[in-house]
Amino acid sequence: MKTALQIVNEKDIKELISIEPDRSVIEALITMAEYKIGALLVMKNKKMVGIISERDYAREIVLKGESSRGTLVKDIMTKNVITLSEGDTFETGLNIMTEKRIRHLPVMRGNQVLGMLSVGDLVKEMIEHQKFLITQLESFIQS
Repeated sequence: MKTALQIVNEKDIKELISIEPDRSVIEALITMAEYKIGALLVMKNKKMVGIISERDYAREIVLKGESSRGTLVKDIMTKNVITLSEGDTFETGLNIMTEKRIRHLPVMRGNQVLGMLSVGDLVKEMIEHQKFLITQLESFIQS
């Protein structure tokens, strides 16, 4: 079973995509659209201080009639970020996402952010793992 770090290392996007807390929400949305992702790490001095997602935008800007140009990322970001450790499995990540009703988890080594995993990344890995197990079972049955 692959670890969170192994899955991060296999992603197409290798860089940490982030935004600073004092940037505008519209800048965060533009970055998310550019990379076709649903959340950004919020980093200050190379340290994660939060995460901003499309859900944060919908709940804090759209539903409240606020301005994405006049609102700062730090005003709507999630500050208490739930994370995965680099050695956690995809199953651990999926369990956390299901229990907490979240879609993105930063992967950490201590205080260092190594990457971000989405529910899509983890479901993809679960499917690959299940295919592997099926192949193994079929091989066992045939021998």
